Amino acid sequence: MPLALMVLEIVAPVFLLAGIGFVWVKLGFEYRIQFVTQLAMTLSVPCLIFVSLMQTEIDPAALTALSLASVVAYGAISLAAGLLVGVMRLDRRTYMAPLIFGNTGNLGLPLALFAFGETGLGYAVVVFAIMAIWSFTFGIWLVAGAGSLGKVLREPLVWGTLLGALFLWQDWQTPVFLTNTLRLIGQIAIPLMLITLGVAVARLSPGGVMRAIFLSLVKLALCVGISWAAAEAFDLDRIAFGVLVLQVATPVAVTSYLLAEKYGADSQAVAGLVVVSTLMSVGALPLLLAILL
Repeated sequence: MPLALMVLEIVAPVFLLAGIGFVWVKLGFEYRIQFVTQLAMTLSVPCLIFVSLMQTEIDPAALTALSLASVVAYGAISLAAGLLVGVMRLDRRTYMAPLIFGNTGNLGLPLALFAFGETGLGYAVVVFAIMAIWSFTFGIWLVAGAGSLGKVLREPLVWGTLLGALFLWQDWQTPVFLTNTLRLIGQIAIPLMLITLGVAVARLSPGGVMRAIFLSLVKLALCVGISWAAAEAFDLDRIAFGVLVLQVATPVAVTSYLLAEKYGADSQAVAGLVVVSTLMSVGALPLLLAILL
């Protein structure tokens, strides 16, 4: 199969589902984004993560290497983002978190699944969980000036990851009826997150577009370069390598906008980053996939 067609088959469902959410809102139909997001993050995504880890046949040593590479990558990106914000004299509360954290849930998980199969999804949920923990602690501190360890411990996706890792390590399995139930719940996560992404982008009012274009380009270059170096340093296999780079390179997450809105940062500037980086990813992610496949 030609490479271009293979990449199209991977990315087309992702952006078509996001497009459905975008058109849905533009047609004036109701979409309760808070309810859907809570349903996904509280129920379906934790089930998806748990079942994916429990049933994965990935070598635990490979998962450990990917976890360490992810921690190093996000640590280095955090340092680079802090340096960039300082040099450009940008507001830390507004710009640091969007430059660090990508949309590893809405975009990263489905792309990893379509590009690398169930094995890729198993790797992707590990990267997603590490990003989420860093976001709920350091990310919230950046925006709000306060830590949130308690919030991490209350997040179902964290417990889904820990339990999934435990079941993987011990080679345990839930009863078949329970596994089938959890799998069905988890299967709604990816379409829900993609449609919600389109809805969120449709409702945002971007600000500072020219600055957003520049920062989105810099974010993409930093994230790809640093994650690529981390993957090389930890000698990740082909799938883990591709998943790490793809996950870290995803555009600015809508949650960055929600946090800016909640804690009084410049939410319109963050909205500009979300919209611009997401539109940029329509061209950048297929190109990146073509390199990684």
